[in-house]
Amino acid sequence: MDQRIITIKQWLGTGSINIFGLPFSGKDTIGVRLAELLGAKFLSSGLILRAAENEDKDLLREMSAGNLAPTSKFSSIVLPYLTRADLAEFPLILSSVGRWEGEEYDVISTCDVSGHSIKAVVLLNVSEAEVKNRWTASKMLQDRGERSDDHDEEILDTRIQEFITKTMPVIETYRKRELLIPVSANADRETVFNNVLNGIYEMALKDQGHEIPLNQ
Repeated sequence: MDQRIITIKQWLGTGSINIFGLPFSGKDTIGVRLAELLGAKFLSSGLILRAAENEDKDLLREMSAGNLAPTSKFSSIVLPYLTRADLAEFPLILSSVGRWEGEEYDVISTCDVSGHSIKAVVLLNVSEAEVKNRWTASKMLQDRGERSDDHDEEILDTRIQEFITKTMPVIETYRKRELLIPVSANADRETVFNNVLNGIYEMALKDQGHEIPLNQ
């Protein structure tokens, strides 16, 4: 087994890693693969909220316009997943859990109480131009299903602005806590994933007081 995986699993325990990025940055793709390698459970706030849209027309209206779900909806729909008994023995890979400024504190405290303390936060950096390119390609391929928030470019622009104004302050909180791992996502999936893995591995080594290998 890859030594990086062994080290990360020992360091992570039942903790969690939260992944953020602009739309089409690859959060869920990276997150699912990371969860598989680490024997973790994957939780995406976007997937959880979209599953709730059918029963919540107010939520559907907000998210279809490209807006983030209100904090009240996040707290009642997504946050309880972090304390589920069937997840207690597993580490968690989170995809954008707590995207609105202020929500990160509830995420941090809930994860601490449930034994899933946040050990690292990955930020997938991708340019807005690349986001638009990936959105256009996705529309042609129709590889994301019928998502209301992918409908047109105006909605995509709203999602980008929501990230900049509401989620970047969340990321800054994690940066100040020295949990942030920024990774360029303007590359092919394999390269991005390898860089994410290296970033987490280096944080694990640092937290354990080990030197980081020069070839990493």
